[in-house]
Amino acid sequence: MIPTRYDAIIIGSGHNGLTCACYLAKAGLKVLVVEKYHSIGGMTNTEEITIPGFRSDTHASCIQLANFSPAPEELQLEKYGFELIHPDPGLSHVFPDGRSVSVHRNLDDTCRSIARYSQRDADMWRVLYEKFLEQKELIGDSFNNPPPSFTEEAASLRTLPGGLDEYRFQMQNLRSWCNETFESEEAKSLLGTWGVHVGSSPDDVGGASISWLLSMLIQHYGNNIVEGGMRNLSLALSGFLEAHNGEIRTNAEVKQIVVENGKACGVELQDGEEIGAGLIASSAHPRNLVLDLLGQQRLGTAIDTKIRRYELGESVMVVYIALRRPAKYRAGPTAEQSVYVHPSPGLSDHLSRIFYEARSGLLSEEPFALICNDAAADPSRVPPGAGLMKLVVQPVPYEIKGDAGGTIEETHWDRAKELLADRMIDLLTDKYIPDLRDNIIKRVVHSPQDIERMLPSALQGTNSHGAFVPYQVGAMRPIPEMGFYRSPVTHAYLCGSGSHPGPGVTMAPGRNAAQIIYADLGIDFTAVGRGSSR
Repeated sequence: MIPTRYDAIIIGSGHNGLTCACYLAKAGLKVLVVEKYHSIGGMTNTEEITIPGFRSDTHASCIQLANFSPAPEELQLEKYGFELIHPDPGLSHVFPDGRSVSVHRNLDDTCRSIARYSQRDADMWRVLYEKFLEQKELIGDSFNNPPPSFTEEAASLRTLPGGLDEYRFQMQNLRSWCNETFESEEAKSLLGTWGVHVGSSPDDVGGASISWLLSMLIQHYGNNIVEGGMRNLSLALSGFLEAHNGEIRTNAEVKQIVVENGKACGVELQDGEEIGAGLIASSAHPRNLVLDLLGQQRLGTAIDTKIRRYELGESVMVVYIALRRPAKYRAGPTAEQSVYVHPSPGLSDHLSRIFYEARSGLLSEEPFALICNDAAADPSRVPPGAGLMKLVVQPVPYEIKGDAGGTIEETHWDRAKELLADRMIDLLTDKYIPDLRDNIIKRVVHSPQDIERMLPSALQGTNSHGAFVPYQVGAMRPIPEMGFYRSPVTHAYLCGSGSHPGPGVTMAPGRNAAQIIYADLGIDFTAVGRGSSR
């Protein structure tokens, strides 16, 4: 029997693991967070990847869905150094001929940008925004609470006026919705490329509602960034945790969760050390939790089979670029000021081809990259006068079977990644950012395999803890038997993005898991979790 040293152990120090840990510590529990990597943060981290003095957000870059979260206020994160910068514009879509369309903080400015191509589409943007305002409170509630059961959700849709129309919208693919809603390719592209962020092609079921929600979030709250880098969110959470007597250990990889008499009672680290605790909450990838940390012998064949077919989603490649000076876009200063830039000649056919190529194992002939202008709104991240950029190239195949462009013969990522990065830089230079190629001081490329090696939760170089598809959301995420943050092993919980509401910087899975743990411990979350902190 392992001596119980802690009330709770959290596996993984990503923002969800830290959020769960904070709420448990807030309730007076003695909490330990164990992290494999040499620093905390997981996918909410900032590092000098290229050159000292150039601080890149390693994965997540902006606060979008977390604008719904009450966690920053409940945990008083501002007290621990968490501050947001509110850039304008938050997003620009740029086209090869120099045209662009942008989402500004001011609704009228956004509509003027769209109206240059279609007044009808500008008017429709206002209609979609009004719909968001009407549903904003309900959406926030759905994110920040454990999910309803499938039966409850279906019953709710039946009783709501227009409920089945809403269900149709939730299932609709992006191509269908954009074609019935907008007339200009510019408006379709402005909304539609958001689907790429969650691995949804224009023809995938459910892509329409994702793109609408993210677009309206940016319109309402802005595409906000964390001052000093995304790592400061993780540091603020760790500051709260340590102020409430919590502990964090890095370079501490968990080998397995220790189970005795059917109950989780601690963890065993890779070096053989065993640490006892009253409960375990894991922010690791659900596959890691089931296959590695708990194991088939404890969970049975049925759970093992279901988690092995849990879809991972699309792999990504990331290019970090230190620049001599801020990049100059063909589309002009509005794009240069945007923290996010989506470059593409259009929406449906172009992106559909890229997804088809990646899902066929091919490197894309004309890959898509989300461009993050890391220093556009926060020059403190670079030396005076310099620039910083991150290219999230997605989707890409995890296993390379060939090249749609016919020029890259390498099929191993360690050799192919620089060649694909060359293609991406050349494409952006030739069509969107004329000075990019000559403006680079240094670049560092992380392939899907590099990402997986650094972050065990990024299986196959994915960043979503499981594909965000209709049959892997809500109470079905990751699988029905684990859809409410409880694993089949007593006292072992899930608290990462492999649970509702899914990927992105939301703090919701960690906070929602804490609500379930509070309930199991007989603690009133309304009084304690939502109450003021000392």
